[in-house]
Amino acid sequence: MTQTITTFLLFQGQAEEAMKLYTSIFKNFHIDSVKHREDGKVEQASFTLAGTEYMCIDSPIPHEFTFTPAVSLFVQVDDEAQFDKVYSALSEDGKVLMEPGDYGFSRKFGWCNDRFGVSWQVTIN
Repeated sequence: MTQTITTFLLFQGQAEEAMKLYTSIFKNFHIDSVKHREDGKVEQASFTLAGTEYMCIDSPIPHEFTFTPAVSLFVQVDDEAQFDKVYSALSEDGKVLMEPGDYGFSRKFGWCNDRFGVSWQVTIN
């Protein structure tokens, strides 16, 4: 039996908006497929970021939970200019968890939740 494991992101009406934001930030991001429900929300979508496949939906059922920083996407960039662009775009209208700075393990590191609640750690290689 073949098994695959794919990271799955559950949005509440912002899946397509989130994918468009990520496409604008990462050049190695592409949307593979999107299927919409009759209300225009995402029934199921898949996208690839840096060679890793993800899936997402807009939940048709309201729920009390959302994303948690306990699981985050870890992004490594090559230089400070890339860091500033990526971190700024991801943290805009989101929540800063760790301000960009030198924490000893990286000359520049920052952690934030984007405006959709997805948690991102950004560091310079």
